[in-house]
Amino acid sequence: MEKLQSFVEDPILWHDRKRILGMPISFTRYSVDQSRLYCKAGLFTTTTDELMLYRILDIKLTQTLGQKIFGVGTITLFTADQSNHQQDLVNIKKPDAVRKFLSKLIEHERMEKHITGREMYGSASIGQSHDGCSDEPNFVDLDGDGIPG
Repeated sequence: MEKLQSFVEDPILWHDRKRILGMPISFTRYSVDQSRLYCKAGLFTTTTDELMLYRILDIKLTQTLGQKIFGVGTITLFTADQSNHQQDLVNIKKPDAVRKFLSKLIEHERMEKHITGREMYGSASIGQSHDGCSDEPNFVDLDGDGIPG
């Protein structure tokens, strides 16, 4: 137990909930610390997804007319994560400010870990089949050069 207490969690830098009609009344919560994004969903059965920030490849912000009226939006994160290639932060408030914040934090985390674009090249396709063929083997780029194998 002492060993577990020796690990100090990073402070939460941002948090929000999925909103319904602009109000935070759902059981989906998002939070970000210095190196990870957490998505916790559920009331009786709770699922927590943890995503390392340096694995995020691209960010997309979408706001429908209804979302604009209520001041919310959906941020889609495209990742190189094995278990979750796309993570949606649905109906969060101030989505443009959050998008900019996440972008800067991701870039800082990559610089901190000395990860370049070349090292991330090809990693977005890991575990996905090409051309929609289900019988085709999954693409695995072991050396990061964009060529399978």
